[in-house]
This record gives sequence, structure tokens and C-alpha cells, in this order.
Amino acid sequence: MTSTSTSGYAVEADDLRKAYRTGRGRQPVHALDGLGFAVEPGTVYGLLGPNGAGKSTTVRILSTLSRADSGRAWVAGADVGADPDAVRHRIGLVSQRPSSDPMATGRENLVLAARIQGLGRADARARAGRLLDRFGIADAADRLVRTWSGGMARKLDVAIGLVHRPQVLFLDEPTTGLDPEARAEMWAEVGRLAGDDRMTVLLTTHYLDEADRLAHRLAIIESGRVAVEGTPEQLKSELRGDLLQVELDLEESAARAAGIVGTVAGVTSVLHEGRTVRARTDAGARVVPVVVAVLGEAGIEVASATVARPSLEDVYLRHAGRSFESTDTLEEVSA
Repeated sequence: MTSTSTSGYAVEADDLRKAYRTGRGRQPVHALDGLGFAVEPGTVYGLLGPNGAGKSTTVRILSTLSRADSGRAWVAGADVGADPDAVRHRIGLVSQRPSSDPMATGRENLVLAARIQGLGRADARARAGRLLDRFGIADAADRLVRTWSGGMARKLDVAIGLVHRPQVLFLDEPTTGLDPEARAEMWAEVGRLAGDDRMTVLLTTHYLDEADRLAHRLAIIESGRVAVEGTPEQLKSELRGDLLQVELDLEESAARAAGIVGTVAGVTSVLHEGRTVRARTDAGARVVPVVVAVLGEAGIEVASATVARPSLEDVYLRHAGRSFESTDTLEEVSA
């Protein structure tokens, strides 16, 4: 089989599988279980899922930091397994952990990264200066990075990933821990990378609003495989009607309440979780007072009842059978 891809995709994964041993006598953890997707050049592609879904494992494999047990992948036309050196020259990686040296200045970090990538001394300094200006951190360039804010340090991490002008940039949870202002600035920069620079960006995130805002296409990852894939608007438009959400006073009432709500005309796809009952409805505002009334007649106290347009949370709920916020928040097993 050829080590290069002629498909035209910037990133392509086919039936990737990866399991980690967790100790003698224990069953292995299957981080990836037949995952596959393809990314068009010059787009932002989002891998959306809770911690432990397999997103970071996917990035580690695609960036050659880990090997899949089986399956194949190509990045920027190069086979990840057969030609990892070619892949490394064509990608940038911004992992969840900081990549900069806190005891060096921002400028020193960028110059060193550029030199490692093969730039000469003068070119490295020039490239560092342009990136410092682009990310709005030039004023702090000659201060130690340990004195920078979290948002500034994260911008530096992205700048380091871009220093050699990669064809594909992997951003693994780029805004985790950032304040709202820093998140907005990072979102704007990701948009510029794909829009102005025509760079392909593969973004992993567990923030629904981030995926909705940035991704041209996205895949919702559940238990190491793609549960559903498409543009955010396509995925939301597949859900007919509005989301009816009823919050109850008592969790013990949820199962009985769900059964009652399911008998109301115009209500479908009823699920309950904790104190919450969710359903789909084409009747919107007309259904809410009816639901509240029938639950009241049954002696079930309602804390609130709302109707909203479909969101990525609803898409996840449909395909995973539970809400996004309720999923297991354990970190992925490290390679």
C-alpha cells in the first residue's frame, strides 16, 4: 500500500483503534474503537466530546506521538504510520500542556522553536517578531513567560505551533482554563488561520459553543468512535421541532413524569436524567402549559419548563442518549 494519499483530504483517519493496558488482570481501556473521518483543506474540523471520549488520543496518533493498534491515517498527504518524519514537518501541534519554557522570555521561546525547525538566526528572529505582533504579545516579548497571564501564554503556545508555517495545525483543547475574553481572542485567531491563511485546523474541544462557533464540520466522538458527523447547522437541522425541558423538584419523580409527558399530544422522544425530563415537540409554547398542568394533576412539582431551538447539546443527547454535561469527566488514559 502507498505511504501517500491522493484523496485530496488534509487529514484522513480510517478505522483507528487504540487500547491501553490498565494493570494485570484488568480489561484494557479502548480509547479508539474504529474511528474514522476526513478533513477538507483550509477548514476548521472539530472533534467534539467529553473528556475520555478519545479526542486527545486521536491527536496523539495523527501527530505521530502515539501509534494506533490498527487502522491507517494520512496527514497533509503523508502516511502517519509509514512516514512519520514527513508528517512532523508538515504539522503544528498545540497540546493541552504548555509547550513554552516559563523561565525564558516569549521571544526566546519563539526563536528557539524556529531554530529547531531549521530557520537561520536572522530568519528565526524575524519570524518570532512577526508572530509576537500578530498575537498581540509583543509588549511582553522580553519578559519571562512565568510572569504572563494564562491567555498570553496560550497565545504563545499557538505561535510556537505556527513558527514553521505548517500545512495542518492540531489544537487540543486550546481554550481550557481561559477567561471569556481570552477565549474570544483565541476564537478570532483560529478563524483567521483558516480564513486568511487557508490553514487546515483540527480542533478538539469539550465546549459545545466553541465547536458551534468555529468548526466548518465536526464529529461528535463517543466511546472512541464517531457518533455523528456534519456541519453544525446540518446536525441541528436534523432535529425536527423544539426541545422541551422540564426541571422537577424531586429526582424520584422523573421516571413517572417522563411517562406522563409522553402521553401529551405533540410530544415525542422523551428522556429523563436526574431531575430533568427532555422531549421534542412541534407545538412549542402551546405544549408547555399542558405539560405543567398534567404533571400538577399527578402531584409532581415542576421547578421550571422551557422550550428552545435545537442545539449541539440536543444533537449529543439524541446520539448518546444522555446530556453532554452528565458524561464521565475522567481524563483520557495517557499513552
